[in-house]
Amino acid sequence: MIDYATTDTPAGPFTVLVDTDGAVRAAGFGTDAPALLALTHPTLREPLRERAELGAVTGAVAAYLAGDLTAIDAVPVRQHTDGMFMAHAWQVLRDVKPGDPVTYTAFAALAGRPAAVRAAAAACARNAAALFVPCHRVLRTDGSLGGYRWGLDVKKWLLGHERPLTAS
Repeated sequence: MIDYATTDTPAGPFTVLVDTDGAVRAAGFGTDAPALLALTHPTLREPLRERAELGAVTGAVAAYLAGDLTAIDAVPVRQHTDGMFMAHAWQVLRDVKPGDPVTYTAFAALAGRPAAVRAAAAACARNAAALFVPCHRVLRTDGSLGGYRWGLDVKKWLLGHERPLTAS
């Protein structure tokens, strides 16, 4: 059984699917839990059950929204892919700090394959655990936003929320 809950955020509703161990299987902006489940590897799909909240996971999202940008870092994520690079790249993404986005080229280098920029971009595109695996922190080489499954307005909001405050 996979539990899910939706939280209101300034960027729109945010739905998270968690397994019985509390690991995030999928997350994204919107309310369509079955569509989120479809983003996961077939071996990770189970029946869905709606909940009002998801305990520590909902708490971490609330803390993140309140300004504790590292609150989501400790939340376990369980994604699966048939390729070793993709799984490694998702783990590397979890190490990209809020307020310090990287380019796709830098992300490929951090993942140990500097020439694999397209593979790095594919890892972002296939990431089913938005926010917890922060693919929104990856930008084009020219600094522009690039794409984002949940829309550029959401990506822009997330990056703005994570931007370090500058002294005036």
